[in-house]
Amino acid sequence: MIRSARPRNAALLVAVLLATAGCSHLPRPHWPWHHKAAQAPEPVHELVITRADGSEAALPQYWKRNTLVVDLQSAGSEGSVVIKPRERTYWPVRIAFRVMPGQFGALEVQARQRSVLPITTTGSKPVDLELDPGVFIMKSPQIAVHWGAADQATDQSPGS
Repeated sequence: MIRSARPRNAALLVAVLLATAGCSHLPRPHWPWHHKAAQAPEPVHELVITRADGSEAALPQYWKRNTLVVDLQSAGSEGSVVIKPRERTYWPVRIAFRVMPGQFGALEVQARQRSVLPITTTGSKPVDLELDPGVFIMKSPQIAVHWGAADQATDQSPGS
């Protein structure tokens, strides 16, 4: 009498599937189709960011590799802040500003040099605008940042 291996193989397959499914409380196995969810960036406090009245502006700051990103997504369509390094610290080598396309027309940055960065109106994901080298130097006491309509930023002179 020869027994068929099919019922035994089917029972073994069901047992393996049930054992795998029952371990949902354990760390997920490393399946080839399983991708890790992108981790949210960890907030840091590298710069002191204040409004014109001297109150602290709650703008998140994150490290993206060696660039400090100041997140302006919650800043509204117009405003300004002054940025300084924390006491007894230095400027990060690279600074970028995270904005949403069409959030406002332009971002004006004034330190050693004045730079006006236009904001794209196309796209649905945040954009990081990195400052060019030379806009600020390590000895710059502060960086003034203004955002709003594109024509306002281009009409202002460096002394205003």
